[in-house]
Amino acid sequence: MGYDRPWKTFTEQMELLKSRGMIITDEQAALRHLERIGYYRLSAYWYPFRRFVVSQDHAGRLTTLSSDAFVKNSHLSDATALYLFDKKLRLLVLDVLERIEIALRVDLAYVLGRSSTFGHLCLDALHPSFAGRRNPHTGMSEYDTWRRKYDRLLQRSKEHFVTHYREKHGPDLPIWVAVEILDFGAVSQLISMMKVADQQVIAAKYGLADWKTFSTWLRSLNYLRNLAAHHSRVWNRNVVDQPKLPARGQIEWCDSFIGKADLIAKPFAIIAIARHLLKTISPTTLWHDRMRNHLLSFPTQHSDRGLSLSDMGVPSDWLHWWQTIKTPA
Repeated sequence: MGYDRPWKTFTEQMELLKSRGMIITDEQAALRHLERIGYYRLSAYWYPFRRFVVSQDHAGRLTTLSSDAFVKNSHLSDATALYLFDKKLRLLVLDVLERIEIALRVDLAYVLGRSSTFGHLCLDALHPSFAGRRNPHTGMSEYDTWRRKYDRLLQRSKEHFVTHYREKHGPDLPIWVAVEILDFGAVSQLISMMKVADQQVIAAKYGLADWKTFSTWLRSLNYLRNLAAHHSRVWNRNVVDQPKLPARGQIEWCDSFIGKADLIAKPFAIIAIARHLLKTISPTTLWHDRMRNHLLSFPTQHSDRGLSLSDMGVPSDWLHWWQTIKTPA
């Protein structure tokens, strides 16, 4: 199929929105937003205000489709307010994930390095089944995939310490140096290939008895990190890589999400995980205060379709436990 939508000036874009029922009270401000942020990026934030139509296909199945029209009283300022809310949310997410990533590098280097200086380059230091799992699409093992990524990161690195170590000690970096060139995904993947006892040590540090659950937490945090780092919409995202939760009663705040698939499918559960890990890393942190205050500033809308924190998976009792953070003994 050919693409038949023509290029439009910013004024034409604004007029198109108005023709579909979007209320624009300040046209100059609207044009500035379209010029600076872009129609397509903003469309992710006015999408919830579109009208949805239920239709029936030839097999009698009901489907819900979005129309081009907006629900009554939808203002462009509603969408731009959501965009600005999401922008600050991403910055808070990147802040906490930076600290978690650095701490995990230390955990990885300390635990893996204890048994092998070059554990990341030695399959014997890893769990053979985990490292040997094969991707059905590529045919490559988990470790081979990780090693290819590691080699790219090493080759691409411009860090002086990398050059220094390789010139002085040879081509292979010890794990406590190698971790400094790994991104969050590479750290998470390598931890998931470690021997069970080693994974248990790291998980226990953060108060989790189940290392498998902890592994899903790291994957979900990496998913969230990629969204935020690439300036993608976060606030009401449908989460692809969802975390698992410990059994009821093991970690108090997790009980608010257990058995609620609709909440686990949204980003707030991952943000709560980040809060949990950070409190272990930095017990005196005030990051959770800043995040709470930001969430409480969620913008009100003119639109008849009122959005709220529940759209990002925030449970009704979150304020009851958000400030009360128990660190692992």
